[in-house]
Amino acid sequence: MVLTMSEPLILIPARMASTRLPGKPLADILGEPMIVHVWKRAREAGSGRVAVAAAEPEIVDVVTAAGGEAVLTHPNHPSGSDRIFEALSRLDPDRRHQVVVNVQGDLPTLDPALVRGVIETLQQSGADLATLVTEIVEEPERTNPNVVKAVVALPPGRQEGRALYFTRATAPWGEGPHYHHIGIYAYRRPALERFVKLPPSPLELREKLEQLRALEAGMPVAVRVVDAVPLGVDTPADLERARDLIGRRKKTTR
Repeated sequence: MVLTMSEPLILIPARMASTRLPGKPLADILGEPMIVHVWKRAREAGSGRVAVAAAEPEIVDVVTAAGGEAVLTHPNHPSGSDRIFEALSRLDPDRRHQVVVNVQGDLPTLDPALVRGVIETLQQSGADLATLVTEIVEEPERTNPNVVKAVVALPPGRQEGRALYFTRATAPWGEGPHYHHIGIYAYRRPALERFVKLPPSPLELREKLEQLRALEAGMPVAVRVVDAVPLGVDTPADLERARDLIGRRKKTTR
């Protein structure tokens, strides 16, 4: 069943506070702040309006200087979901956008196709929200608690299914693939409104994974399997790797 929806609103939450890489959104990557790279990648998806939900004025300044749209939000939101909800309420009080996409602000190598893919997955499902996973191919990632795994019910031969659980442990047990969760979400607007009003759930607090709040509340989460994981920049080493990857990409496109 394909549902007709209004144009999505793609929101990128960003804040300066980072224990391992302070000032991360403004980190320079080949002459541009990282948040500008993420905004450009989201724009390249061609899927709808794109805006940055910023915690600090300096983030707003660099995005608007680059020709983008940004809105200043409360600096102390507990999560990116709360930040994008405030931005949604301020940017779209007339409720014209009924699909909201949350793209993390530390994904400068984001493939625009991933944005299109998560929106398509939501549109083709009856779920409240949709997200993406990729099969783990590096053996150490299976047991790394920093790699979030998704336990997914996939019909035979299909690349789209539904999430059963998210965990930092290695799951499920036994032979077969494990899936690395990619933190990009598409919400139906009423689902996002419901989600941010819910208190943190017990499993969410135990695993430190916000998406478990949705599952514990009985909210269906659709999942698409994709081929690649965008590089999330959390450390100085990640930043250097992002600079290298983007530099090589620019050379090949000249």
